[in-house]
Amino acid sequence: MAVPARTCGASRPGPALTARPWPGCGPQPGRGARRPLSLLLPSLLLLPLLAAPGTSAYSFPQQHTMQHWARRLEQEVDGVMRIFGGVQQLREIYKDNRNLFEVQENEPQKLVETVAGDIESLLDRKVQALKRLADAAENFQKAHRWQDNIKEEDIMYYDAKADAELDDPESEDVERGSKASTLRLDFIEDPNFKNKVNYSYTAVQIPTDIYKGSTVILNELNWTEALENVFIENRRQDPTLLWQVFGSATGVTRYYPATPWRAPKKIDLYDVRRRPWYIQGASSPKDMVIIVDVSGSVSGLTLKLMKTSVCEMLDTLSDDDYVNVASFNEKAQPVSCFTHLVQANVRNKKVFKEAVQGMVAKGTTGYKAGFEYAFDQLQNSNITRANCNKMIMMFTDGGEDRVQDVFEKYNWPNRTVRVFTFSVGQHNYDVTPLQWMACANKGYYFEIPSIGAIRINTQEYLDVLGRPMVLAGKEAKQVQWTNVYEDALGLGLVVTGTLPVFNLTQDGPGEKKNQLILGVMGIDVALNDIKRLTPNYTLGANGYVFAIDLNGYVLLHPNLKPQTTNFREPVTLDFLDAELEDENKEEIRRSMIDGNKGHKQIRTLVKSLDERYIDEVMRNYTWVPIRSTNYSLGLVLPPYSTFYLQANLSDQILQVKYFEFLLPSSFESEGHVFIAPREYCKDLNASDNNTEFLKNFIELMEKVTPDSKQCNNFLLHNLILDTGITQQLVERVWRDQDLNTYSLLAVFAATDGGITRVFPNKAAEDWTENPEPFNASFYRRSLDNYGYVFKPPHQDTLLRPLELENDTVGILVSTAVELSLGGRTLRPAVVGVKLDLEAWAEKFKVLASNRTHQDQPQKCGPSSHCEMDCEVNNEDLLCVLIDDGGFLVLSNQNHQWDQVGRFFSEVDANLMLALYNNSFYTRKESYDYQAACAPQPPGNLGAAPRGVFVPTIADFLNLAWWTSAAAWSLFQQLLYGLIYHSWFQADPAEAEGSSETRESSCVMKQTQYYFGSVNASYNAIIDCGNCSRLFHAQRLTNTNLLFVVAEKPLCSQCEAGRLLQKETHCILPPPSPQRTPSCPARPLRAAAAASLTPHPCPADGPEQCELVQRPRYRRGPHICFDYNATEDTSDCGRGASFPPSLGVLVSLQLLLLLGLPPRPQPQAHAHASRRF
Repeated sequence: MAVPARTCGASRPGPALTARPWPGCGPQPGRGARRPLSLLLPSLLLLPLLAAPGTSAYSFPQQHTMQHWARRLEQEVDGVMRIFGGVQQLREIYKDNRNLFEVQENEPQKLVETVAGDIESLLDRKVQALKRLADAAENFQKAHRWQDNIKEEDIMYYDAKADAELDDPESEDVERGSKASTLRLDFIEDPNFKNKVNYSYTAVQIPTDIYKGSTVILNELNWTEALENVFIENRRQDPTLLWQVFGSATGVTRYYPATPWRAPKKIDLYDVRRRPWYIQGASSPKDMVIIVDVSGSVSGLTLKLMKTSVCEMLDTLSDDDYVNVASFNEKAQPVSCFTHLVQANVRNKKVFKEAVQGMVAKGTTGYKAGFEYAFDQLQNSNITRANCNKMIMMFTDGGEDRVQDVFEKYNWPNRTVRVFTFSVGQHNYDVTPLQWMACANKGYYFEIPSIGAIRINTQEYLDVLGRPMVLAGKEAKQVQWTNVYEDALGLGLVVTGTLPVFNLTQDGPGEKKNQLILGVMGIDVALNDIKRLTPNYTLGANGYVFAIDLNGYVLLHPNLKPQTTNFREPVTLDFLDAELEDENKEEIRRSMIDGNKGHKQIRTLVKSLDERYIDEVMRNYTWVPIRSTNYSLGLVLPPYSTFYLQANLSDQILQVKYFEFLLPSSFESEGHVFIAPREYCKDLNASDNNTEFLKNFIELMEKVTPDSKQCNNFLLHNLILDTGITQQLVERVWRDQDLNTYSLLAVFAATDGGITRVFPNKAAEDWTENPEPFNASFYRRSLDNYGYVFKPPHQDTLLRPLELENDTVGILVSTAVELSLGGRTLRPAVVGVKLDLEAWAEKFKVLASNRTHQDQPQKCGPSSHCEMDCEVNNEDLLCVLIDDGGFLVLSNQNHQWDQVGRFFSEVDANLMLALYNNSFYTRKESYDYQAACAPQPPGNLGAAPRGVFVPTIADFLNLAWWTSAAAWSLFQQLLYGLIYHSWFQADPAEAEGSSETRESSCVMKQTQYYFGSVNASYNAIIDCGNCSRLFHAQRLTNTNLLFVVAEKPLCSQCEAGRLLQKETHCILPPPSPQRTPSCPARPLRAAAAASLTPHPCPADGPEQCELVQRPRYRRGPHICFDYNATEDTSDCGRGASFPPSLGVLVSLQLLLLLGLPPRPQPQAHAHASRRF
């Protein structure tokens, strides 16, 4: 039964088109002006378009009519692709040239075992170098004689920061008049290090807050100098070695080869003891509970110091550790939503740091409540945890209770939990109970009187945890490999092999063995060096190698692309976040973590390279462990990549002939050639400009042959072969065809060998696809999909509409060329056409019309009923083609032509929602954990030093405040700031980690759509009361298109929610003035592109509080050193601060009362203390 169309009153001349008006209808939307056809359409499409007669009645098309239109569309597309695509002809060309190539097979199991063996050999060479260094360091230190009277001028070394400090008149050493004999070196550029280096010397980096002239540091410099020769010998034995580093427990870093420290004009807050590789090598995994006293006596500056201390403590934890943070007064409660120990990963630590800022001081001190909560947390065996070192870290301002009964109940006599106590702020409390707690529980007592003591005292607990490792001796000399992280000296992403270095000295004959860790030895391995051991181009565009560690984090993966650099946290991208998660991948991940071998073919979802589309594909996963490491290697292959072509161009005459088709002089007749920017030869100069790269390639080929030893023969031969094969396609198919007849802007072919040929030559001017086929979205999607893949031009919502002048806007249609050679199937190329958008939009209207003759559109008589079509009734009927991602491809509405390429919900939200609700589309939401977020500029915090409590006028007028611990603590902070002012101020443009200049990693929510389960024709009604709309939708066979016909929305009451298809980021609060440097306010997350608009979403992706309830499977290191019966626990801490001097206190009070102006301070920044 035909459904009548509707009108809104008498909006058009002539009789009404329906028996009743549509109440509530608003005015019709404006119509876009009709654009003239730029090309004459062949056959019946050539006729001029006529307006619909005004004296006829039309009804909504019946289903069989629309199915007929769909078949015509399918036939038109298929006909054009058969004539111009040249799929069949290219198959014949490959078969005609069968003698010029061989078909090779990718054997997954053999491939992964070979690559895993190569990686194992690479890392094993670094392990041997590490062991030589660690042994030498222990022997050098054992032979070293301590010198109490050592002087700075007695030591000769290259200070990596010396040049910067000499240039900075306000630097610490210039102010102190450093007397150290610093070497001045010459450097040469080394591309392997991406830096200038000197191979004859080591360099030394000493943290800014450590005095270089102290006896401890000078003795450290003295004995570590001997490491220089070992570094040099290691490099002689293995020239591929990169940075060799010794990180000392004193904070000194000695590394080889020497190079100036990076970013010399920035405040240097680097401390090797806080680097991920050092933390991992210095101790076994930790289960830590941090409890913070928030009783009423903890207020003002003391509470701020505690918050900062907790944040600094969290920064000493790695992904192998587990932690929880609680506050206590009379009762204890977690500061965050985490009710049990959680993994100390970056996102969980961010939650803690934010929650800590909400702590408020009130009530009375109840140590018992705090410790009972902590012990209960550590005894919970129903959760995932480290199961190694167990410890409680208590921050308080002091108290009298020793809570011995709690320790007797939970921890004695075995003392399996260490207790570390921290006395925070200046006060007059007796610290003996705090010292006793630490000493009675194998821990250590620390004092944090001011901000300057936080960093050192929140990391020295690692020395205590290192005792069992040292006492275990050789058993603990285990090389560990880190997560991926950003190298501080500019190598990029690296992993580091670490080995602890022990103190082997004894105080005298018969004395106990020393139990101090000297430091950690490390050797970097660049990820790029590991990638070079994996197959590059034999796996095809959609095949790849990946590797994960025991946490499930990827070491290698094509989607490992962190957008931020120089951040201090490791790059922790889980395998299930690098890909679209499903049950099969969870099973594969678990098997790899367990160190098993395996193979599995799965059907899974993959995201397109441009992140606009989702494809359901078949993939073969194969994996093996990398022996002697904690890594596992995997290989992913599509079924069509089981085989690949290997060119065999032994005929040099043929080589020259094919090579000539790469010359620009041939482009006018043979089409423009883009070559993939691959590493064909060692001496080939890379360039982002493909024309320049081709020029460099041609110049090099005039000097060397494709068989040269300095070149990759496989890549060169395949490139030249594909040049010849695609030229034959031009000769056989394209050259004799008139593209204008079918409204085509271009035809093209792209190959695995790296050739993209675009015909005619002038079409290359508007070619915007990636010249590397393996990085081109159309290429990879065509391989994964059967049939014709349409790709409309990408449009950003906030950018101006498409320019339709000069017929330059085109729609790509591509399809893979599948070969079957001797029973072996492969897809070595993709071919396609570029449709003229405007001409095909007109053609689309005619194909979806009721024309039965070539003369004119169908007319409807006064007494007859006719069906509407997309041409005559375009004012009442909306006809569109939408691709599988939900993007508009073609429309019969002229005013929508400049919206082609946009997500259809932005064009017709009501209709797109109906398509989604009727299962034509399925939504997939995922999170990008590698996005970069720019911080919001902080507000003006005044001239006060960052992180320092600023008393109010009421405080100054209060006599009790002047005699309080808070006043003294403030004065000590100010005094510290006057001496070491770089701790409290930084130039906004140069401060290391400045929020103005540094981006931080954050989470972006991504939403994509793909075809759902509905494949047949489908009629439905959008129920909107009196404003309902009929629509019909049908998939076009052998394409990625959905054909939709619908009544136009003439009413405004049918507004519905709009589906979004874009990256969204979180709107976060601006930094609070009360934030401290170590607990920075979370930045406003900037959009990654102009199309990204602020949109509320979970602040760190999926709700962290829910995720920790179902943690992903992981395994910790295989060994644990948390106990040794011979450990000497007598050294358990002592006071470290100087008592307040009455004279100094009175002097500072007088200065303040006299109104001594503070030192000028720049605007404070929330991230100024961030390190990398």
